[in-house]
Amino acid sequence: MDEVGRGALAGPLVACAVILNNQIPIPKLNDSKKLNKKHREEIFQEIIVSGAEIVIEEISVRLINSKGIGWANKEIFKRLIRKIDAHKYIIDGNFKINIKGKNIKSVIKADSSRKCVMAASIVAKVTRDRLMQNLHTRYPDYGWERNVGYGTRLHIEAIRKYGEVRYHRTVFVTTAINNYKI
Repeated sequence: MDEVGRGALAGPLVACAVILNNQIPIPKLNDSKKLNKKHREEIFQEIIVSGAEIVIEEISVRLINSKGIGWANKEIFKRLIRKIDAHKYIIDGNFKINIKGKNIKSVIKADSSRKCVMAASIVAKVTRDRLMQNLHTRYPDYGWERNVGYGTRLHIEAIRKYGEVRYHRTVFVTTAINNYKI
């Protein structure tokens, strides 16, 4: 399992769990951050058609704003665990999640070392990027087609000029605006 969007100023937190089909190898799997957009999209399609079991979850900006990103990170993985049946759950990162009867292991940099987590990172990243591309059509001033909600100079300057919209994470935006120097 892996998540995408933890440090973004806008958009939901998206996470994915993948159980790969061992009969159909996907040779170019890698951490989504190490792939360009074109390669992520190609490998995403390979994962989808491979027969892998895939579960995607999303935590809304509204919940992130009200309960915090720490809560959202743990909650999204708990939701995935409840929805996918596996003998072992590997989470990218350093999380303490205990669910009775579930073998859950947090592994730092699992998205660079475990194929199932690499696949989860790609599916989560492509899913969130597509969502932000769609939101960009409604809010084009923020540059979400390129920055996918992260705190780039263009995004921060747009927030200063146009204000926040309902897809912004209020605490993240306040911190970014206060720390960004023109």
